[in-house]
Amino acid sequence: MLIALEYLGSVGIGVTSPQLFRANDGKLYVVKLQNNRLGTKILVNEYVAWWFGQYMGLCFPPSGLIKIDEQILRNNRKLRLAKISHRLHFASQYLHKNRYVGKSELQNAANKQAMAGVMLFDVMFHNIDRSKNRKNLLVCREEANNVLYAIDNSHLFIRGRWSIQSLKKLSERIVINQWRAYGWLLNHFLVAEDFSPYVAKVKSIKDEDLDFLIASIPEEWLPLPSEREALREYMMIRCNLIDDIMAALYRLIPDVDRGSYFNQRK
Repeated sequence: MLIALEYLGSVGIGVTSPQLFRANDGKLYVVKLQNNRLGTKILVNEYVAWWFGQYMGLCFPPSGLIKIDEQILRNNRKLRLAKISHRLHFASQYLHKNRYVGKSELQNAANKQAMAGVMLFDVMFHNIDRSKNRKNLLVCREEANNVLYAIDNSHLFIRGRWSIQSLKKLSERIVINQWRAYGWLLNHFLVAEDFSPYVAKVKSIKDEDLDFLIASIPEEWLPLPSEREALREYMMIRCNLIDDIMAALYRLIPDVDRGSYFNQRK
C-alpha cells in the first residue's frame, strides 16, 4: 500500500476532484478521495478497473490503494477544510509529458494494438466516458516511442454511481462506442487478431478470481453484501458474454476476413 507524504495540489477540474500527491515510493500519484462528490463507488470502479487492467495486461497507469500521512492532514489547511481522512483512497501514477490523443497520435503510437484490450474492457463495463471525453486517453513520450495510456475509470456502468438495479439492467446489454478515437481505431488501425489475446484473458477468469476481487474491495468503500454480490454477478455475466461482445466489435472492422474469427469460436 502507498502512503502519501507530500500534497501538491489539485489536478484539473474533474467531477471527482482528483488531487496530486507524492508517495513513499518517490512517484507522483493522482488520488481520488473517499469524500469525492460522487461517493465511494467511484473508488470501487477504479479498483475493479485496476484489477482487470492487471489481469488483462491493459495500458492503464500503475495504480493502487493509498493512505495519506496524518501529519500532512494536520499541517495542510486545505485538506483539513475538505475533511480529507487518513482512510483508504485510490491512486493512479501521474503521467509526465502527456498530451491528448488525436488520429495522428494513434497512428504513431508504438502500442496502438493495446487499445483493443481497453476497448474490450470499456464495452464490458459500459465505460462511455473514455470515448466521449478525449481527456481520458493520453499519449506519452517514453524513450524513443509514443505510448498510449487509458486513464480515469471512475465512470464505469455509464454514470459511475451504480445500483443493484442498474447493474441488472446493464449486465446483458451490448453497446459499442464509436466516438472519436474508438471510431478511428475500428476503421483504420485494429484488426480482429488484436483483440484475441484479451478475449483469451477474459475467458480464463474463474469464479474464484472474481470472488477474490470482490473480497479485496475495501469494506469502507462498499459495505453492503448485497451490492458486492450484484457486482460479482454483473462481472460473471459480462465474462460469459465475451464472444458476443467480440462479435459486435468485429462487425465494425471493415475490409477483413470475418470468417476466421467465427471459425475459431466453433
